[in-house]
Amino acid sequence: MRNGSQANHTVRPARKPESVEVTTPRLYVGNLSFDATESDLFELFNGVGQVQNAEVVSYKHNQRSKGFAFVQMQTTEEAQRAVSELHDKEFLGRKLVVSGAKSSEHQTRD
Repeated sequence: MRNGSQANHTVRPARKPESVEVTTPRLYVGNLSFDATESDLFELFNGVGQVQNAEVVSYKHNQRSKGFAFVQMQTTEEAQRAVSELHDKEFLGRKLVVSGAKSSEHQTRD
């Protein structure tokens, strides 16, 4: 007798965020350790290229990290290199998701 509660079609791999093409130097960094700091990101991404800015996104009321960040590289080429070298790399115990950041222009259109 088959066990109907284990239907294979409902089993899915871990959720993969939509991959955003790198067309600007701004990168989205997801699945970030809650312990990661902006200086950790500067150090990691400076191994690939020159970092202009790193911002860990956190809750306003308690300053706890939301688990993602944005990193601004010097050039789009460095940003593309950072994606190829750092996406899926383990950092502080978690595999990073590194992709192009969605521009605010795309988010505000109806």
